Amino acid sequence: MRVQNRHIIYVQGYDPRGLAQYYRMFRTELRKFGRLYGVNATISRPHSSSDGDIASWLIETKGETWQTRTAYDFLRFEDFIQNDLTAPIWRIVLEAVWIYWRLMFRGTIARFWRANWRFATFITWPHIILLLEALGAAAVGFVFGKGLGALGVPSPLSFTAGAAVFFALLWGALRYFENQTYVLYLLCDTIWTWQYAHRGRPEWDRRIDRFAQYLTEVARNSDADEIVIVGHSSGSFLAAEILARALKLDPALGRGRARLMLLTLGGNFPIVGFHKAAADFRAHLAELAVTPQVDWIDCQARKDVMNFFLFDPIAAHGIKLSAERRNPTIVSVRFREIIKPDHYKLFRWQFFRVHFQFVMANERPHAYDFFMIVCGPVPLRERMAHPEAALAVVTTNDAKTRDSSWVVLDPPGASEPPAAADLGSYVEPTARRRG
Repeated sequence: MRVQNRHIIYVQGYDPRGLAQYYRMFRTELRKFGRLYGVNATISRPHSSSDGDIASWLIETKGETWQTRTAYDFLRFEDFIQNDLTAPIWRIVLEAVWIYWRLMFRGTIARFWRANWRFATFITWPHIILLLEALGAAAVGFVFGKGLGALGVPSPLSFTAGAAVFFALLWGALRYFENQTYVLYLLCDTIWTWQYAHRGRPEWDRRIDRFAQYLTEVARNSDADEIVIVGHSSGSFLAAEILARALKLDPALGRGRARLMLLTLGGNFPIVGFHKAAADFRAHLAELAVTPQVDWIDCQARKDVMNFFLFDPIAAHGIKLSAERRNPTIVSVRFREIIKPDHYKLFRWQFFRVHFQFVMANERPHAYDFFMIVCGPVPLRERMAHPEAALAVVTTNDAKTRDSSWVVLDPPGASEPPAAADLGSYVEPTARRRG
């Protein structure tokens, strides 16, 4: 049960920063991880596939009594995302507002509210900021037009001038306050998820199919002890989609030497799955829920407004399954427990920073540690089943305690995986909602 070779396939969310910034962040956080646990972790330079869609690097990690080698793949979508953000501002605004009204009238926003009011507030927030900026610009434009009228300027001309001031001020506010508000970025995200749910982005489907084929090749040829497909944020439903399509290409996927795991972090499945048009996606979720050769761990955090907390990705989509359901195991993560109090107070209201804590280094040793999942010796399934033992094998200096912890993780004669009820034993009881 001790992992020596691991293969991570990381699926990015709707993040335009892409490979360069992600790799720098990963390298920085890896160094923090090494200092926290007193391990030596080295990382290679990234190299890209021939088509540039996949970047890969190697990580070698050595602890006092263990050593691992991790192949890390970064699946890239940033070219699509960056292209979305270059659209004219007027087009982004009009399309996003039209989509939001359709979400309102079709009851989708109400479903978001029932599932998680914090996320519903977050997805509504850019429209509130847009409305406030529009009202401010309209007030200035109105006063300007009235002022021209008072000076004797003909009404058509004063109205046109006022309208021009309105549009100029609104454009300027959207453009120059974007780094503070992220309004245009979030509106583009709304447009993309709508189009994706309605199968209106064929270029995304083609790349997902390409990644699904890549996953089957990795599983067929890898010498890894476990293969973990990681999806963060919007990457959660993209990772699930990639895995589901890979299983269609190769129904025997995951039955080989390497254990196949799906790890979704800070997921927001409903932004696709709650659309009536996303029947195929919901069918894929249902398949993953019962697939015997895949273990799916879904990590959620109350503090993260960009994920759905206390959310069952299967039952909440109206998917009804009988007793054969085995996935996902839902794990609640408390960022307050893995970050030093002073630092936590500094960024607890920085929503994007909180959201990315799922894939950043801990400041305190804890059962949830992204870099220990990536680089540590304990398999992901056993880590979630026995978190205290998993933590002990990498933090204790006492050989007897360490050996007894390994016995808990890998009991003699064990042939069956840990029971679903034992998985995520450190989660809040209310978070472990099963269908």
